[in-house]
Amino acid sequence: MDDAVYREMEQLQRMPIEQLRQRYRELYGEQSHTRHKQHLINRIGWRLQVLAQGDLSERARQRALALANDADLKVQVPSAWIGAQRIAPEPKRGPKDRRLPVMGTVLSRTYGDQTVVVKVLKDGFEYQGRCYNSLSAIARQATGTRWNGLLFFGLTKRGKGTKRAAQ
Repeated sequence: MDDAVYREMEQLQRMPIEQLRQRYRELYGEQSHTRHKQHLINRIGWRLQVLAQGDLSERARQRALALANDADLKVQVPSAWIGAQRIAPEPKRGPKDRRLPVMGTVLSRTYGDQTVVVKVLKDGFEYQGRCYNSLSAIARQATGTRWNGLLFFGLTKRGKGTKRAAQ
């Protein structure tokens, strides 16, 4: 590598972010979209080497594009791999919160002039025909403010199970 390029690459390590962004602008002719120092150093260093030693030949560039567009690339895992346990199984979820009612239960709460009705599903909750992952999300949707879903639907008392309540 050219000594001048090597020295400039060493100087990049000591430059603050704003100077690196300015150097990036000089080399690329556009504003950098990142403030990640090491990324800027890598991109600037690569560009300095390209300017000093030259870029990929057109033939090498075309070959790289051909390899990237190869139609034989597999986009799905072969089924034999799944059967042979070559793919890690999904991690098991922890126990379901005991405060939640069983599947099929309908929870109801009057809030202001509306009645909020929620059905407990196997993996979530249904409210107004939409599925939600948490009661808190439903309470927020219904009221427009943040709520603890268990507290909103009366499934727990304020402070129950917290350190503050034990003191």
